[in-house]
Amino acid sequence: MPTIFTHVAVPVCATIALGTRRVPPSALLVGMLAAIAPDFDGLAFKLGIAYGGMTGHRGFTHTLMFALVFGLLGCWLAPRWRMRRTVGWAWVALCTLSHPLLDMLTNGGIGIALFWPFDSTRYFSPWRPIEVSPVAIKRFLSPRGAQVLLNEIFIVWAPLLGAAVIAMAIRRTVEPRIVPGPR
Repeated sequence: MPTIFTHVAVPVCATIALGTRRVPPSALLVGMLAAIAPDFDGLAFKLGIAYGGMTGHRGFTHTLMFALVFGLLGCWLAPRWRMRRTVGWAWVALCTLSHPLLDMLTNGGIGIALFWPFDSTRYFSPWRPIEVSPVAIKRFLSPRGAQVLLNEIFIVWAPLLGAAVIAMAIRRTVEPRIVPGPR
């Protein structure tokens, strides 16, 4: 799995691309939480639930179905964000879905049962450039953890930030300028 720092890259970069008028800070915060929410299934280890089961790590919380249902949080919060409910739902659902999609790009662990409950097959991307992050804090704060973060900067953050800055520049050139009228 990518680090918690990299799972938030999608909502952060999407907010840069779309602007804070479209994604207010509170929606960004919820999007960041949605992007890491699937890993709350790590609590299954503490409960003695098997790693490979659908209630274990990379199980049902890493599915398209989970993302679509979790998106209902955005539907509920959308009026507070001054956006249509469908847009709020899509925002949270897509931020949540980014998590298993990034996990599919890692070079370890078990695959993602993305289409569960319709298909229990666990999938990986054919291209798996992201180093699996150490989970234990001691191992994360080691040369291996630094190597993982460096890998994520080049493989995930740099391309997403580059695309976000380009999208922001395009958005700023095509958005109508608001010119103050006479007082």
